[in-house]
Amino acid sequence: MANVFITGGTGYIGQALIPRLLERGHKVRALVRPGSEHKLPNGCTPVIGNALDRSTYIRQILPVDTFIHLVGVSHPNPSKAEQFRSIDLVAGQQAITAAAEIAIPHFVYLSVGQPAPVMKAYIAVRAECERLIREKGLNATVLRPWYVLGPGHRWPYLLLPMYWALERLPSTRDGARRLGLVTLAQMVSALAISVENPCPGVQVFDVPKIRACAA
Repeated sequence: MANVFITGGTGYIGQALIPRLLERGHKVRALVRPGSEHKLPNGCTPVIGNALDRSTYIRQILPVDTFIHLVGVSHPNPSKAEQFRSIDLVAGQQAITAAAEIAIPHFVYLSVGQPAPVMKAYIAVRAECERLIREKGLNATVLRPWYVLGPGHRWPYLLLPMYWALERLPSTRDGARRLGLVTLAQMVSALAISVENPCPGVQVFDVPKIRACAA
């Protein structure tokens, strides 16, 4: 049983992950803004604070075995470059710095598949946070999905035949796998496995590894 602290727990992935962690016997606390406590499932303890300001929650993180950071702008697209830097980057920097300041044993960061020919601002922010994780010397798991299929996120299913073809051509195979599609169930499984299997240093779950977690 692990003590888990989550930022972004009321988001698309967090809402699916928290029940899974509770089912597996872990204790979960989630950072929420005032008035959003009702969005958390029964059994999850709310921590009131602001993801953009670690001083509002750092004293409420411990005791913890794993800190999971899921904060991010919803439905990312190239037009949201300014939000990526004002929200995703700032929240990531605050969480990583907080984790380093209180010596969190294991930090889990939701990044993105990279390199890629599109979404450059989004990737730059995630890569910057990955660099900070390493600079701070955290033991961490970094997950790099490209697009997560699930409720409200189904249109890319139309691209599956294209991905199938690209993964079979030597010239496009690596890129198609690195920027492949994963399901919400696969992401939740990968996150749960990362909680239960921390490692020294930094381990990266790319798309093939995320898919394998639900195999």
